[in-house]
Amino acid sequence: MAANSATTTTAVDKSKSYFPLAGLANDGWSTEDEATATCFCGAVQLSFPTHGPGFVGSFICNCSDCHKLTASMHATNFTIVDTHLKHLRGRENLKAWGQSQTILVKIPGADNTMTNYFCSTCGSLMYRVGAAFPGVSILRVGSVDDFSLHETKLRPTIEQFNKDRVSWKLPTEGAKQFEEDGLHKQ
Repeated sequence: MAANSATTTTAVDKSKSYFPLAGLANDGWSTEDEATATCFCGAVQLSFPTHGPGFVGSFICNCSDCHKLTASMHATNFTIVDTHLKHLRGRENLKAWGQSQTILVKIPGADNTMTNYFCSTCGSLMYRVGAAFPGVSILRVGSVDDFSLHETKLRPTIEQFNKDRVSWKLPTEGAKQFEEDGLHKQ
């Protein structure tokens, strides 16, 4: 790239539903009350509420688990009460993998297992469940089909494990900041 070339971006009106090309499925949707999350290949699709009581909240996590699971520097997540999470298709396509050597060791000797549910075709991480989070599933904002929700209803209100945040990433504007676990401190 030449030293004088300018970088430009095209503005998108994200005040209304926005579904860019993102994988093989193109049947994602959102309403005032719920929306879909789909894996990259389209085999797995979930629906979830976009407000309470089924929607618990959204957060950025900089923990070492999220670094490794996302192959990125953080994960942007949201939590849904299990009774409100619907598997629209592909439940049989989900592969579960769990381990107990997680960052969330709440009670020594207690079950600290975090189980991850991936699409067995494309590998997309759809959600996590954990002993430290009974009755809820932790979904990834990046799997949500309507990108306008990323900046509105799913905008993170908490940023946690900031002790592990890379120095070049600034704190998320408007999110309550925690050096370690912030979800259990609410």
